[in-house]
Amino acid sequence: MSDEGEATVSRRPHAVHVRVRAGMSKPHNWVQLAKFCAVGGSGYVVNLCVFALFVGPLGTHHLVAATAAFVVAVVNNFWWNRHWTFDARAGRAGFQAPRFFAVSIGAFLVAATVLELLVSVAGLDELLAQAIAIAVSTPLNFVGNKIWSFAIEVSRD
Repeated sequence: MSDEGEATVSRRPHAVHVRVRAGMSKPHNWVQLAKFCAVGGSGYVVNLCVFALFVGPLGTHHLVAATAAFVVAVVNNFWWNRHWTFDARAGRAGFQAPRFFAVSIGAFLVAATVLELLVSVAGLDELLAQAIAIAVSTPLNFVGNKIWSFAIEVSRD
């Protein structure tokens, strides 16, 4: 391969699995994961409270309740993750928010699928199924937000 070709290859971004593996060896990333889980814990409580309100007193379908709970919790989580977990206040919120919500919607769709399977197929209680579904989608949510929503721009000069 020519020097020009090798230079082009070396400038390509690494595959996601390579970046994730390298990131797992850095203590700072584990601190961020702990913060993300703390924020997620608050969002989890908010989500379950809104969900319980919608399926209980309001009597809505569990998927409608999950959607309402998601909307309320995701706003809470965006603020805390931007300001505390990833300390990304220097970035543009108008740029970060759409990415955060896209990742969150992806994680929500995974969680909604798990919720539906646990309620309709496995016969679990709706609130317990929602709690499990959120836990299942958390790793996807963290990795997506870490490497895309709140990624630090690095110059490759």
